Amino acid sequence: MKKIIVLNGSPAGENSITLFTVKYIERFFSDCSFEVLHVGQKIKQMERDFSASAAALESADLILFCYPVYTFLVPAQLHRFIELMKENGVNVGGKFATQISTSKHFYDTTAHQFIQDNCADLGLRYLRGLSADMDDLTTETGRKQALDFFSYICWSMERGLCEPVRFSRTPGWSPAPLTETAAPAAEPKSGKVVVVTDSSTAADDSLRGMIDRFRTALPYETAVVDLADFPFKGGCIGCFHCASSGKCFYKDGFDDYLRQHIQSANAIVYAYTIKDHSMGYRFKLFDDRQFCNGHRTVTMGKPVGYLVDGDLKAEMNLQILMESRAQVGGNHLAGIASNDSDPAAEINQLALQLTYAIEHRYQQPQNFYGVGGLKIFRDLIYQMRGLMKEDHRFYKEHGFYDFPQKRKGRILGMYAVGLMMNSEKIRKKTGGMMTEGMTLPYQKVLEQAGAPKKDLKAMFMKKK
Repeated sequence: MKKIIVLNGSPAGENSITLFTVKYIERFFSDCSFEVLHVGQKIKQMERDFSASAAALESADLILFCYPVYTFLVPAQLHRFIELMKENGVNVGGKFATQISTSKHFYDTTAHQFIQDNCADLGLRYLRGLSADMDDLTTETGRKQALDFFSYICWSMERGLCEPVRFSRTPGWSPAPLTETAAPAAEPKSGKVVVVTDSSTAADDSLRGMIDRFRTALPYETAVVDLADFPFKGGCIGCFHCASSGKCFYKDGFDDYLRQHIQSANAIVYAYTIKDHSMGYRFKLFDDRQFCNGHRTVTMGKPVGYLVDGDLKAEMNLQILMESRAQVGGNHLAGIASNDSDPAAEINQLALQLTYAIEHRYQQPQNFYGVGGLKIFRDLIYQMRGLMKEDHRFYKEHGFYDFPQKRKGRILGMYAVGLMMNSEKIRKKTGGMMTEGMTLPYQKVLEQAGAPKKDLKAMFMKKK
């Protein structure tokens, strides 16, 4: 009989939607025993004494990570449990591991990769997980997918199959020295930039040195917010208490502190030391607790930047996560400075690019990370607008509800073009004129632009 240890990362405990998928699977696999560790609910207890958790993990044939996706990754509580596994030296090498997550498929990819990378650290043989929609278990298709998934897991275990390890750190990596390269001279400017950091994860003074250099190079007033100093009472419990009121269930004052001391700045820079393929547990706690804003991109238009201490070249998932956070939030990513090669030059460049973004209110258009992510929440908020009243009001005010498509002229025009293209006679006559016709709107733009040389400086002044 296979022993399955389920790490339930949901703070909802037995009421976890994700856990219901596991319970459903359990009813069809009598040759497997399932033991659930309620990581999301009992993380404080596990921090005090990890011995029972360690014993359970070491007795497992399969470790099943089970969680709802919270802000691009696993909930902070499960993140902390993974840290505890490493800190306590739990011997799980050679055991199998997989995962089940539920979400609306908003960056479930980065969450799954985070688990896979940490499984590699622990020597676990990882099997590709199941990313389910929150409603899948209520559908016949979703139930079949869950059973098919676990049948595949059992089949793979019996044959000793697992995913190859893709992640690898640079052998012998150490931070590049912060040279005495002079910071660019600049006149002091009116405005404030907040540097959010977590000193509890810094292995040495390298991150502090990067922050100091950045503050010297930046011509704005800077304030450092150290998350290690904030008295968090706990991680987000997904209670939706803030959905209509905007106020967090916890009474530790974080929601007011976030809005007054961090989100009020002209720009935000996040400074961290890479730990466990992420920004660390406390940053994850900070991210999850920002749900006091609901799904509202309240810092939209505000530039952001990153100071990263660690082997960033080896962390592709983390690079995607940083860009995605900015894209979904409607924030211009001014730059990422790391201490991989030449930290002084990268920090100076970040300071210059951030200054430009603040001065000119520069905002790059969203790419797939931003457009796709926002559309997922657009649909979700619209369906749940009766509950998420503040989110609904925000989305409505900012024109995020761009459905159904209202470009009737374009739609009718495409029908007409489609009918013409179905005629072989018309196709022969038009030949290459189709592509020429498609460029007509763009030719008109060029004609209206006038002379090619425009006074860009005057345009920027007008914009400001």
